[in-house]
Amino acid sequence: MFARPSWREVGGLAAAVLAVVSLLLPWTVLSSEDPAVRSALAELPADDVTRSVWRATFLGWFPPLLIVALGVTVAAAGRIRAARTGGLPQLWLIGACLALLCAVLGWLFADWQFGSEERAVLEAGGVTVDAAIGRYLGMLAVVASAVFAAIDTRALHGETRRSRPAR
Repeated sequence: MFARPSWREVGGLAAAVLAVVSLLLPWTVLSSEDPAVRSALAELPADDVTRSVWRATFLGWFPPLLIVALGVTVAAAGRIRAARTGGLPQLWLIGACLALLCAVLGWLFADWQFGSEERAVLEAGGVTVDAAIGRYLGMLAVVASAVFAAIDTRALHGETRRSRPAR
């Protein structure tokens, strides 16, 4: 009934671990090309210049949390035949694609974590909102999970094809 997890499921769990790590790191950082503004940013408290994912929008924190939930579920139930044939790989793929879509939108709209007035002040001062290490690792976790989910879904297709009787 239970078997050891496949390398694909271990990859999904590794993506979940990477997503957890990304949640602990800064997700956005304020920067500027202007040396005077850059030195002013350097004098500000670190919490004002870098922001965690928890201060971001829904599109920031939702994708890594979804990847964590998917990775743990796939690692726990991925080798149960009834779960696999019942659609767990497809559910994983759909969830990972949803997380990828939200992560891309979250990246595009990263500056929305600031209000419209704050964005106007930042823009007028030549300050940009850039991705920090957490956002890069979070995106890597989401992409890795989507790749492993696609490979696992394809493997399930091959497993069911081999298990059918020949006609």
